[in-house]
Amino acid sequence: MRLIRNFVLVFSLFLLVTACNDNKTTLVVYTTHGKELVEEFVTDFEKKNPDVRVYSIDMGSQDALDRIRSEKANPQASVWWGAPAPLFMQAATESLLVAYQPTWSSAIDSAYRDEENFWYGTFLTPEVIAFNSEKLSKESAPQDWDDLLTPQWRDRIVIRSPLASGTMRAIFVSRITESLRRGGTVEEGFNWLQKLDENTHSYAADQTMLYIKLARGESEVTLWNMPDIMLQHNVNNYPFDYIMPKSGTVIVTDCIALVRGGQHQQLAQKFYEFVTSKDALIQQAHKYYRIPARHDIDMQSLPEWMREPIKAIPMDWKLFAEKSNEWMRYWDEQIRNRGK
Repeated sequence: MRLIRNFVLVFSLFLLVTACNDNKTTLVVYTTHGKELVEEFVTDFEKKNPDVRVYSIDMGSQDALDRIRSEKANPQASVWWGAPAPLFMQAATESLLVAYQPTWSSAIDSAYRDEENFWYGTFLTPEVIAFNSEKLSKESAPQDWDDLLTPQWRDRIVIRSPLASGTMRAIFVSRITESLRRGGTVEEGFNWLQKLDENTHSYAADQTMLYIKLARGESEVTLWNMPDIMLQHNVNNYPFDYIMPKSGTVIVTDCIALVRGGQHQQLAQKFYEFVTSKDALIQQAHKYYRIPARHDIDMQSLPEWMREPIKAIPMDWKLFAEKSNEWMRYWDEQIRNRGK
């Protein structure tokens, strides 16, 4: 599967670059934010900059990091837009990013940015328990994380493979770190994931397959990020709804950065500023359900539901950056599909 993804991505880049015969400056953006949001802002940016052609390549968060890492000697992208902060931490440690201080750098808390300006948070993304609303209701769906482990959900859950997904890595790692926070062990966290595997009907290779499986009712429950679930319901009319886990949820800081060695750095900075401006973030909040990380945006300009507090689970993101690869390898080799 990884070989297929790599081939498709390389072939896509070849087609994109070779197709640019109109003498426009080409900017390549790797993103995880989905075609609906990205295509709108790419189109708007091109309208305001008619001499520019932006090519956005959508992929999983871990795939984006792996791709940038593999291209270190010959970077293809100039902007990396979207993925959890720990992946950007890893990229900064590996010298894959170039420092850039945006014009709004003073408008964001230190917890949501890199102290050396290698990356900045754009959105705060809560993870939720999502379900097929034609099969379940708000009352009958699982209400909290541990509910997913009970026998009634056996073979009724679909999970996006966490190896390529920053969203699922965040959820899985949060189960391990929550065990540690309560005085437990890593092994107890893996035991939780093993019980979840026992109830999992299938693993989706990408988010599109996740949506299809959930919409068709092949499985009734999944774990995913709230903005995408709301978007698929309201824009694509999928029968989706969600539960905010009552014990709290992990809130991921989605980030943006410039790729070291990427072409047209000044243009990349311009795109960076464009998609993270106040107007852009307000539009992304209303239309794409993205919670801005910046604190200088008037709350009255945001959707009413964003003004309500969300109970967050404490997360050690540095530990995530250090251990997530090791822990996900263990899950893949020792837990995945072993509960059948």
